[in-house]
Amino acid sequence: MPERLAVATRETFASFRVRNFRLFFMGQGISQIGNWLTLIAQTLLVLDITGSGVAVGFLAACQFGPVLLLGAWAGLVADRSDKRHLLLIVQVVAMAQSFLLGALAFMDNPPLPALFAVASLGGLCMAFDNPARRAFVVEMVPEELVHNAVSLNSAMMTSARVIGPALGGLLITTVGYGWAFWADGISYIAVLIGLWLMRTEELRPSIPATRGKGQVREGLRYVRATPVLAVPLAMMAVVGTLAFNFQVVLPLLVTRTFDRSKAAFTLLFSFISLGSLVGALWTARRRSIGVIDVVKSSLAFGVTMLALAVAPNIVWAFPIGAVMGMASIGFLTASTAIVQTKAAPEMRGRVLALQAMVFLGSTPIGGPIVGYVAQHWGPRYAIAMGGIAGVSAAAWGAKMLRTAGTEPAEPEVLEVPVPETS
Repeated sequence: MPERLAVATRETFASFRVRNFRLFFMGQGISQIGNWLTLIAQTLLVLDITGSGVAVGFLAACQFGPVLLLGAWAGLVADRSDKRHLLLIVQVVAMAQSFLLGALAFMDNPPLPALFAVASLGGLCMAFDNPARRAFVVEMVPEELVHNAVSLNSAMMTSARVIGPALGGLLITTVGYGWAFWADGISYIAVLIGLWLMRTEELRPSIPATRGKGQVREGLRYVRATPVLAVPLAMMAVVGTLAFNFQVVLPLLVTRTFDRSKAAFTLLFSFISLGSLVGALWTARRRSIGVIDVVKSSLAFGVTMLALAVAPNIVWAFPIGAVMGMASIGFLTASTAIVQTKAAPEMRGRVLALQAMVFLGSTPIGGPIVGYVAQHWGPRYAIAMGGIAGVSAAAWGAKMLRTAGTEPAEPEVLEVPVPETS
């Protein structure tokens, strides 16, 4: 038993043997906790000021709108750039945005337009950070460890979702919104140090895309002609628009439907994120990935969202939320792993940017829709709408696999040997 546990641990955390990935993981882990702290604090601050679900939905549009508008171009910039240098620049700007949010929150009556404007600046940073950071993961580890590194990166992101909201709730109730935002600003120091200390000679940089006309359209044509990429991206567009709007609908579900406090919302969010963490760690040990995994996880995500929509009270919402978190990260990790392993290296940044556009960039469309439904018909209907989206996307994906032959009989095996040294 101890030997099996040791083997399982080595397989799960195989990428930690790579020094650059360890630095990246630790720095991003701290910074992402602060990032989730800010996302939750922004939502609760706007809800406090306005009491409106529509306003919360518009905040989500400001946070993620730049990803939709600039995502494709940002992916091209990532393909052309030294991703480490690009990330250093973006993190400095994001740090300044967090300190600016803190300054606004310290005001007696923070102006709502200014909060929306600064949230848009954060969305601009996200548009450039997302494709560069995710493509950079592939450059830090050997090819055989890419799937493992992607899953561990997802585990780190979801760990931040467990800690960040809980820490945000604690800081908001004890020292206020301003200090919560400034804590996020300070957290960026960790990721900047991690990027600065990396050994650049140990990276596997992809060949930068040469400048030319029509390169964004070239990326779109490439995806359209590659079914193994097109099907997961289309499913992500539907699910991302209507299901991945937790920051909009959950505060309303907890405070209005269940008549509980903001602290209860952050606790429920942490339960969902804890389930996501378990799911991410489980997927880190998988040795194969295919489009069928995206279909199955989309179905599971949709079903658990429908279960949450009919939960009788918050006590039931906690375990359902944890299972929903596992299903949601399974869907996200499977689709991300396919994109990162199947896309051609010179196209990877653009393809990842397209995925970010249909996932994060769909929030400006879905956020206001979900917020409107939650405001006028109730949070349960908004959650059920997301559940129907997950089930419908799974049904369409399964149909595409049968009719177009997108999925081979056996999914491609991604060997994940455990190296003896970094």
